[in-house]
Amino acid sequence: MTIRYRMEMRNRERLKTEDWTTAALVALAEGGIAAVAVEPLATSLGATKGSFYWHFSNRDALVEAALLEWERIDTEEVIALVQEEPDVHRRLRTLLAVAIGDESERSGNRVELALQSTAGHPLVAPVLARVTDRRVRYLTDQFSALGFDAEHSRQRALLAYTAYLGHAQLAHATPGAAPTDSELSAYIDSVIARLIAP
Repeated sequence: MTIRYRMEMRNRERLKTEDWTTAALVALAEGGIAAVAVEPLATSLGATKGSFYWHFSNRDALVEAALLEWERIDTEEVIALVQEEPDVHRRLRTLLAVAIGDESERSGNRVELALQSTAGHPLVAPVLARVTDRRVRYLTDQFSALGFDAEHSRQRALLAYTAYLGHAQLAHATPGAAPTDSELSAYIDSVIARLIAP
């Protein structure tokens, strides 16, 4: 057994698929889809390309895994979290608060923006479409639960979703212009009040 082979086997044992996926999400948040590259990720993980190919057949497979993980964490887990709130008004407020959150803690927003800028990419487009549809449908259901008809529920859902995307872009591009700390709480209350007004 060569030393190199033994080292690769050790890296394979140490690193899991999730380690590579998490590293890919970090790269995606920091530099977009182009930043998800095997060699720099291997270096950041202290691994070899051989370790990567132990877990993934190619870069596209890693990108797909990272996108699915982002979808799970930033859509399905968020929905599951807020769904625990029985009051719809509070549920909507919690949803917006979690979605906007503290920008320094919301790497999902940075991933979102990176994906929006490459929305036409063949790996990104179907995931963005699926995530957007899921989120807007969920929001529509919340406004329906408040008694709005189907058309108005959909309009309010789209407005809520664009408020989230707009805030994410504002906080990213011109952070000084976006509300933070105590202002953020008041801002969220204001947005919710407008969204649920008759």
